[in-house]
Amino acid sequence: MTDRTTRRGAGPASTRVRTRAAPTAAPGNALPSSMVSGKASPARAATGDKPVFAYLLSLPQPQRGIAERVDAIAAMTLPGLQRAIKWGIAYYGTGNGWCFCCGGFADHVKVMFVNGASLQPVPPVTPEAMGRLTRGVELRSLTELDERQLADWMKQIVATPGVGVRSRKT
Repeated sequence: MTDRTTRRGAGPASTRVRTRAAPTAAPGNALPSSMVSGKASPARAATGDKPVFAYLLSLPQPQRGIAERVDAIAAMTLPGLQRAIKWGIAYYGTGNGWCFCCGGFADHVKVMFVNGASLQPVPPVTPEAMGRLTRGVELRSLTELDERQLADWMKQIVATPGVGVRSRKT
C-alpha cells in the first residue's frame, strides 16, 4: 500500500488527511508488503482452523510450504490442537493457552515458542518484541526443518501454561 497525503479545504488553514491507496495486484510471486517490511501479515484476529488455513494459503512459496509442514507436524503431534490468527500470524495451543506461533516473513518462516527458554534443548533464536522467554527457529527452506526436534519442542511446550488463559482461583 502506498501512503498518500491529501488536503481538505483551501488555504493555509486546511488540514492534511492521510489516506491509503488501494492495494494493487501483486505480479507473479511478489511478496506482500507486510512480509517485506518484516511485520506480520494484515490477517485479522480469528479463532479456528479456517482462518489459519487461509493465512497459510496467502503465503508465497517457499514460506507456504514450510508453514504448511509446521502446521501438519502440529496436527500429527498434538491431540486437541487449537488454531488462531493473532497479531497477524498463526498461533497454536491445546486448551492450556497459546503455546507457539508460526509466521511467514520475507525470506523465512519463524516458529516461536512462548516460554521457549524452558525447552530442552533451547531453540536458538531469541526474537525481538515477543517476550524475554520466547525462543524459536527461523527456517528458510524445508531442508532446514528438523521435524523430530520441532515435534519434541511442541510436546514440551504444551505441557507448560501458555498465554491467553486466565488462571483459576482455588
